[in-house]
Amino acid sequence: MGNLYKVNESLFYAKNKYVDLNPFLGMTPEERPLPVYEEIKDRLPQPVWEGHPDAIACYHKTWEIAFRNLRRPNAEAGFVSNFIDTAFNGYLFMWDSSFIVMFGRYANHIFNFQKTLDNFYSHQHADGFICREICETQNGEQFHRDDPASTGPNIMPWSEWEYYQITGEEARLKKIFYPLLAYHKWLQLNRTWRDGSYWSTGLACGMDNQPRVQEGYSDHTSHGHAVWVDTCIHMVMSARILIEMGKIIGTEKDTDWLYEEAERLTKLINEKLWCEEDAFYYDLWRGDVLSRVKSIGAYWALLAGIVPEERLERFVAHLENPAEFNRFHRIPTLSADHPAYDAEGGYWRGSVWAPTNYMVLKGLEKVGKYRMAYEIAENHLRNVVEVFRNTGTVWENYAPEKAAPGNPAKSDFVGWTGLVPIAVLFEYVFGIRADSRKNRITWDVNRTERHGVQNYPFRGGTVDLLCEKRSAAEQEPQITVRSNIPVTVIVRWDGREKTLHSMAEGK
Repeated sequence: MGNLYKVNESLFYAKNKYVDLNPFLGMTPEERPLPVYEEIKDRLPQPVWEGHPDAIACYHKTWEIAFRNLRRPNAEAGFVSNFIDTAFNGYLFMWDSSFIVMFGRYANHIFNFQKTLDNFYSHQHADGFICREICETQNGEQFHRDDPASTGPNIMPWSEWEYYQITGEEARLKKIFYPLLAYHKWLQLNRTWRDGSYWSTGLACGMDNQPRVQEGYSDHTSHGHAVWVDTCIHMVMSARILIEMGKIIGTEKDTDWLYEEAERLTKLINEKLWCEEDAFYYDLWRGDVLSRVKSIGAYWALLAGIVPEERLERFVAHLENPAEFNRFHRIPTLSADHPAYDAEGGYWRGSVWAPTNYMVLKGLEKVGKYRMAYEIAENHLRNVVEVFRNTGTVWENYAPEKAAPGNPAKSDFVGWTGLVPIAVLFEYVFGIRADSRKNRITWDVNRTERHGVQNYPFRGGTVDLLCEKRSAAEQEPQITVRSNIPVTVIVRWDGREKTLHSMAEGK
């Protein structure tokens, strides 16, 4: 069924042994019917936010669009699972899909959004390559594997790991481990320079037209003979995640080679791509010249956990600087002090994008910068909701200097912009984050209005989480937790903490 488009590939490929263990190759396509929004909307998590009807309306509109974009797999195209369309051009995008499923997990009890990624694994070539755009309707891929812009960025391991943190589904780890391992090996063999550093292109890194290469190279399609900082960081993340997956599912023998790569790349990034004068990570151009282009892509370093402690404060300070990333709508993808910065957006030359903002929020959370994460999230959501109020929908990207869509930007983009009214609202504005493996929910109470989430999905059950209105941020929050499963809720506010337990007394 899958891979019908491949003919005699053994004649042209250096075979990757891990591909033989990919269970998605030849899988029979799923035949499950798609859910209809009007029939399932009451089963979705229901946000409660006193005084913010537009944010609630934006939330529901986002889910409506998302469920409108669900698709059945076309066997002729090599698809194997139901999926959510990227909402762009009739192709499924690796970069977009890896983020889309991160808000989709809040409706996993209704539709398994994570299985969208199955369709990339089912398209894996014999050497481990996976194209970054695959056609949904017919036999074909957007790029030949030898095209410099053919694949990337390598964040599917992170997407799968985040899903595992919520669900604890070891069965899925066992299925996706070898496709991801094979893909990592392909990138190591085909996207590196002699020193083992990685290269990419504007299209392949996901930030199409950022001015990251020297004059004379194409921003979109050329690697510019540069070392690409975000691509190197992605490979550190991938290596470390695959190592952890191997430990969980008992395949550690297959990840021995990743320890050396993660350690070597971390050392290289911190020694060659860090500018002490600017306190920033940059691409490295020909002649060992740092690009001095401050891209939001550098902040993958927070999520990867590779920033030395003595550098952390200066590095994150750029996010607070009004001359750089702290603009009217946070965070532009290119620093405002760059000559190519576009106040209207200019796509990746200044626009604010949901996926990169979400990545920064995740990174700030990882390094304990919870307050900064909240402030950026509140600003981002407020502007997205303002544009929704004015236009009735959500957009592909946003202008950094006013509450407006970016120029250019597609409308009804769910699409990864679904992250903002759903995941950013729950996780960083409300401050509710779940950890299935530890059977606990952590709630950083940021708001003083009555707020919370009813029907919050967790470990196969649902939880109602409500905080009553407070007169001040210092006041101890009055929290109600009701669930149909046992759950521990850690509540944090104003430097204090308390623990609540719900013993599945029913709802």
